[in-house]
This record gives sequence, C-alpha cells and structure tokens, in this order.
Amino acid sequence: MTETYYNPFAPGFTDDPYPHYAELRDAAPIQDHPLGFWVVSRHADVTAVLRAGLSVETRHLGPNPVLMRIREAAGNRSWRGGGLSMLDRDAPDHTRLRGLVAKVFTPRAIAALEPEIVALVDTALDGLASAGGGDLVEALAFPLPFAVINNMLGMPPTDAGRVRELTGTVVRSLEPMADPQVAAEVMAADIELGELVADVIAWKRAHPADDLLTALIRAENEGEVLSDEELVAQVVLLYVAGHETTVNLISNGVVALLRNPDQLAALRADPDLVPNAVEELLRYDSPVQSSRRVTTAEFELGGHTIPAGTFVIANLGSANTDERFWGPDAAELRLDRSNARAHVSFGAGPHHCLGAALARLEGRVAIGRLVDRFPDLALAGPVRWNGRINLRGAAEVPITT
Repeated sequence: MTETYYNPFAPGFTDDPYPHYAELRDAAPIQDHPLGFWVVSRHADVTAVLRAGLSVETRHLGPNPVLMRIREAAGNRSWRGGGLSMLDRDAPDHTRLRGLVAKVFTPRAIAALEPEIVALVDTALDGLASAGGGDLVEALAFPLPFAVINNMLGMPPTDAGRVRELTGTVVRSLEPMADPQVAAEVMAADIELGELVADVIAWKRAHPADDLLTALIRAENEGEVLSDEELVAQVVLLYVAGHETTVNLISNGVVALLRNPDQLAALRADPDLVPNAVEELLRYDSPVQSSRRVTTAEFELGGHTIPAGTFVIANLGSANTDERFWGPDAAELRLDRSNARAHVSFGAGPHHCLGAALARLEGRVAIGRLVDRFPDLALAGPVRWNGRINLRGAAEVPITT
C-alpha cells in the first residue's frame, strides 16, 4: 500500500487542493512528513494546534536540511523584517506589538470605513457595467483592499504596480518552499519592500496625519518599546496582509457563487443572507490555506507525539472541509449553513487574524453589491489560479455583467 503524503507540488494542486486534503484526512490526518515537518488536517486537530500556544518563532526549530538550504539561498536572513513582525513573534513581544496595532483596529474604526468601501465598490462596479464585464480581480478584488489599506495607513502616492509585484513575491515566504531560487527572490523583494516602507515612514514623520502609520510612529515616540526595525516590520505585515488575503476572499467567493447558481439565486432572493454567506465562502475556499507553528517541547496530539523543535503545518483549507466536523455536505456550498462561522480561515488562538473584521466588511460590501447590481452576472471564460499553495486564489476571473 502506497502511503499518502502531503504534496502541494502535485499537478493541479493549486487549482483544486481539496481532493488531496480529503485523502489526507482519511489516510494520514496527523502526518510525520519525510521532509521533516508534520501536517495536521482534521478540524479538531487543527483547532487544537492553533489554540495550544505553540511558538511561531523559527529559532526554536531543530536541524532541518531542507530549511537550511532555503536559509542559505536567502542569505541566512529572515524575511518580513528579520522575523520582527507580530506574525513571527511569541509573547510577550507578540502581545506588545499586537496590542499597539489593535488600538487602531477597533470595531468602531472598522465600521466607520463602510461608506468609503461602498464608494470604492460602486466605482469599480460602474466600470464593469460600462465595459459589459472584465476581469473581476483587476476591476474589484485587488484594487478595493489595496486602496483601503493604503488609506488606513495613510500611504503617500507610490508605484502601485511595483508594490503589487513586491508583495506578491513576499507572500511566497508563507509557502511550503523547496526551491532555493524562490527563497532568494523572496528575500530580494522583502529587502526592497522594507526599504520602500522605511522611506514612507521617514516621509510620514514629517507629514503626520490621522492615520494608522502616524499612530504607530507616535506610539513609538511616546515610550512604547518599538524599534525602527520593528516599526518597518509591522507596516510591511499590515500592508501585505491588508490586501493579499482579501483579494482571495472576493475572487474565490465570486467564483464559488457563479459555479453554484442555486446558491447565487438564494443570495439574490434574500440579501440578509450576505453576512453568513461571507462566512460560508470563507469556509468553502479559504483565502489562506495553512498556518505554521513550532513545538518547543514534545506535543501530544491524537495519539502522536510530535518532537520539540518541529514545524507543524495546520491545514486550514482541509479543516474547513472536514466531514467529521461539518457533516456529509462539507464539500458543498451552503450559504445558510448555521455554523459557517466555525471556520478557521482567520486562524484561532493568540494569532487569530487581527484584520478579520475588515476582511468581513470588505467581502460583505463587495460581494453583496456585485450580486445585487448584476442579475445576469456570469463567468465569461476559464478561471486562472495564481499558482500559490498557501495564499491560493484566482488570478483572473473573466465575467460578463
């Protein structure tokens, strides 16, 4: 009998990973992978890993030949600001950094963004209407969250095309990488993006305003323990995470609706279903497919002992379609699913996504208004996927209106 191993490099995986996830859940739900990491695929186990308080800091890792080759290709430098972002830090540093940013990401502040988001969406929909359609990603899914996070941060005018290229490369640091060349490209992009952000911070010190970037700078100046390097790392993280994942929520969500016309009709018949629909779309095709942790001591899970110093991949996309949790219709899109919000697309535990409320708001406005505006909305050709393993999403969604 051939053992089933997690293989995100298999042909067709980035177009549709879910059949492979189903195989893993059945054959090897908690897997000691030959490449030196563990993979966890069922909802209960993924949730346990995320809530267990495991580390996110790679300094706790034991010897790993694959990781060593990747690090060498990257010049033995960690990306995302040298591992200084809150995504890469444990408590107490994570608590301090997250608390600083959370002062701005309050429910009231997020809710206040709705008129701006509505205006941005309506402008994008006007363009689609006048053109009779187009690429949903270029017209709406990318520019909306990109504009929102730019405005929140208070970014000065930048080369949006170049920034998009850089962030698109940097997020590959979240991928299960086996290619040293990719690691080198990620490092180069990370350095350039860090330099760009450092220049922006210098500009913002001279041009303060009522925005997130100014708030972070002032917190540093008022005695918070936030170094210049940490400041750059948080801004890079917010900039990248603030738009890359929401692009996938909008584009993947619309693709799911157009491929399930009965659910699209149900949404049109009951607009009040939109908030729950966003949760179900997040579950059905997660914008982020996995999250990583590092064990600092032996970790017992499902009858297995995972050694200290081990990478553990929590398979969010698989957990979100686990029949053992969701029932026999787990692979189906059902917008009225009562427990849809139990998905793990935003993670869980201390590192639960800080921007979840913003992503939900953008998804609700964009998808809700798109569906309402265009009763004849349809795919105009094949969907092209972005080829990523973790931040997997549609790169091109041709539509007619």
